[in-house]
Amino acid sequence: MIHPSPVLLAGAAVIAQIFYPLVYGDARDALTIASVGLFCAASIAHAALTRGARTALVLLGVFAGGGFLVEVLGLTTGFPFGGYSYAESLGPALFGVPLVIGLAWTMMAWPSWIVARQLTSRRWVRIVVAAWGLASWDLFLDPQMVSEGYWRWENPDPGLPGVYGVPLTNHLGWLVVAVLLMAAFDRLGGSRDVPPHLDAVPVGLFLWVYFSSILAHTIFFGLPYAALWGAAGMGVVALPLASRMPGRRRQRT
Repeated sequence: MIHPSPVLLAGAAVIAQIFYPLVYGDARDALTIASVGLFCAASIAHAALTRGARTALVLLGVFAGGGFLVEVLGLTTGFPFGGYSYAESLGPALFGVPLVIGLAWTMMAWPSWIVARQLTSRRWVRIVVAAWGLASWDLFLDPQMVSEGYWRWENPDPGLPGVYGVPLTNHLGWLVVAVLLMAAFDRLGGSRDVPPHLDAVPVGLFLWVYFSSILAHTIFFGLPYAALWGAAGMGVVALPLASRMPGRRRQRT
C-alpha cells in the first residue's frame, strides 16, 4: 500500500508548479521556494517510508549537504561549474548560497535514483543513469532560472546552441558532481528493493518534471531551444522509463 503522505506532498508540489507560470513578482518567488520545499518533502518522506529513516538521512546529507558544499565551492572558486552568483529573491542564504538550492538537489536526486534502479540492476550503470537523470534536468532548470534572474553566469559562452546565458561548463560540472554524489549515496545509503508500485510517487514526479518542462518551456517561458535540449537530454532516461510503464506493457501484449 502506498502511504498517503508522499502522495499528498507530491500533489501539492505539482499544483504549485502548475500555478508557477500564472503568477509574477513576489508571488512567483514564493511559489518557487514552496514548490521546491514540497517536492523535496515528498522525496524525503517517500525515502523514509519505503527504505527507512537511515536512507532518508543519507539522502539529505549527501545531496542537501553535499550539494550545498559544492555550491559554496562553485561560488568561491568558479569550480566546477564556472563563475556565477545568486539573487536575493531565492530566500535565506548561507555563504552566498540560498538554502533552497540544497533542497532542489535533493528533490530530484531521489526520483533520479529510483528511476535508475528500475531501469538497471548493474551498480555502476545505475549510478551513471541516476546521475544523468539528475544532471540532464538542469538543461531545463538553468535556462529558466537565468531568464527569471535567480542567478547569473559571469562567462555564459560558449553555451548550447539556441540557449543563452548558461555555459557548457555548468552542464559538464553538474554531470561530474552528480556522478560523485550518486556514487556516495550508493555507498552510504543503500536502498533495498521494494515492489515497483511502491515507487509510483518518485517515478511519477520524474516523468511529470520531464513532460511538464517540455510544455512549459515551449509555451509559457519562451525557451524553445531549452525545451529541445532538455527533451533530448533528460529523455535518455525518461523515455525508456515511460516505455516500461505497466499500461504501455499491457498494450503491447
